[in-house]
Amino acid sequence: MSLGTILVILLIIALIGAIPRWGHSRNWGYAPSGGLGLVLLIVIVLLLMGRI
Repeated sequence: MSLGTILVILLIIALIGAIPRWGHSRNWGYAPSGGLGLVLLIVIVLLLMGRI
């Protein structure tokens, strides 16, 4: 497995973990999962461009 594939898998797992399910985290809004989604999108674009 390449480094890019491992990085994408780890970011997807982190994105799933950032979904607000607990009572105290519902007030956070989309900030945790939105930020991780943006990082995941950037990594996928870099993978497709061959930079990683």
